[in-house]
Amino acid sequence: MRILAFSDLHLNAAAAANLVAQSNDVDLVLAAGDFCNARHGLREALGLLDQMTCRVVAVPGNCESEAELASLVPPNWTVLHGASTQIDGLTICGLGYGVPETPFGSWSCDLSEDEADQMLSPVAHADIVVTHSPPKGIADRTSTGLSVGSHAIRDALARLQPKLAVCGHVHDCWGEEGMIGNTPVYNLGPSGRIFEVVL
Repeated sequence: MRILAFSDLHLNAAAAANLVAQSNDVDLVLAAGDFCNARHGLREALGLLDQMTCRVVAVPGNCESEAELASLVPPNWTVLHGASTQIDGLTICGLGYGVPETPFGSWSCDLSEDEADQMLSPVAHADIVVTHSPPKGIADRTSTGLSVGSHAIRDALARLQPKLAVCGHVHDCWGEEGMIGNTPVYNLGPSGRIFEVVL
């Protein structure tokens, strides 16, 4: 399966146009959250992507809530937050929000490590894992060198060993990648990256 994955659009119209163009050549799009800015402009952000006609699986970032995202997406989109879906034989698990909690204030949609662990621990199998936040120690360092990734996400990836894990959230690490066991992990950014996943 040919998959386009991206994160952290943040209302960037030029990036959205590029993603829409890329989506014409893929079977599936994975969107790892933060479509808008600080809970504002979500409808406009999704409007920038409304020409995507293939299936889209999305998780909410810390800039939009699960309910806000689910209420606005078109029918070809599936929103996951502590849940899984199957598409053409692939099991895709998704978890949104900032994990652990961010310092950004009350507008930010965040989970504690314990909350994230409670949502991920029932998952028994996943071919692909989409999270907004990165796992601890991979593509998770801020410009000051602080590692802000999630232990709960890292533990889930180590246990599940999916074929692919994608995330975003930490802008300073867009384009970075690493491995957890046999699982490649990619911090995406809004430029988009295309993957070939064997069913």
